[in-house]
Amino acid sequence: MKALTKHRELWLALAIVVVVIAVTLRFPRFSQPSNLLTIFNDTSILMMLALGQMVVILTRSIDLSMAANLALTGMIVAMVNAAFPGVPIPVLIAGCIVVGGALGAFNGILVWKLNIPAIVVTLGTLTIFRGLVFVISGGAWVNAAQMSPDFIQLQRGAFLGLPILSWFAIVVAALFYVLMTRTALGRSLYAIGVNPTASVYTGINVGRTKFLAFTIAGAVSGLAGYLWISRYVIASTEVASGYELTIIAACVIGGVSIAGGIGTVGGALLGALFLGVINNALPVINISPFWQMAISGSAILLAVVLNARGERNKGRVILKKAEGV
Repeated sequence: MKALTKHRELWLALAIVVVVIAVTLRFPRFSQPSNLLTIFNDTSILMMLALGQMVVILTRSIDLSMAANLALTGMIVAMVNAAFPGVPIPVLIAGCIVVGGALGAFNGILVWKLNIPAIVVTLGTLTIFRGLVFVISGGAWVNAAQMSPDFIQLQRGAFLGLPILSWFAIVVAALFYVLMTRTALGRSLYAIGVNPTASVYTGINVGRTKFLAFTIAGAVSGLAGYLWISRYVIASTEVASGYELTIIAACVIGGVSIAGGIGTVGGALLGALFLGVINNALPVINISPFWQMAISGSAILLAVVLNARGERNKGRVILKKAEGV
């Protein structure tokens, strides 16, 4: 058990390989490079959102509003494109990131300045953002016929054999890797999760760091808003409904501790990819949708148990060291 929790990413990668091999034994086409590439591409948005959620969870917080943020920014960009099709796509994408970041910053301000628990804040803003989607659209949909060809086609292209959407995920993952391993902010995020009280004495502004974490998560949600709408060519009040739970599940399966302070970029990516493989594999082997939900839920529970066991073991090591002093 200790080895399993210590090398979490390795075992998770192995689990993904085992699932792929098991399904391939029955359906050989499943492991074809083109299909695996499709699975990666289909999971790209979840990967990016899981990374955004990770930085929040590391600070002992949680953002339940990411999917609602995605839906709101997606509706805004779809309506802008429908009304002004001449606006360059890079400008629309930048606008989505800014709007999403502002919505995330709103969460961060409430958590920081008013000291309201993050779960309460984001549960409230989840409802607010969903309501705003309905208000600004009047309950109407924006469909493919109203979107410009460039809006739809950008992330459907390819570069060096990889879809543009996959490149978005790769670039975002690289940026998060640098953030978490090479910057003071990344170290602060981990420090707050490990011990927020001690972090204050090291000069870390806990409230401001949490604010930045929520802003980053919001910016990622905004980017995902454009990518989601342009991929599925429909903007409505139901976009990504309930997806916030999938985002959190990807983080938990990837070894990101809900208690904060533990988690890696690689783990979050593998957690999202694991869900992507499972969601593609179960229908192929004719598993009932009800069993699909049960299997996915079981994977989440197992991940939580492993996380809790790993954290408990670390606590014992600390106590033993203290006793020997």
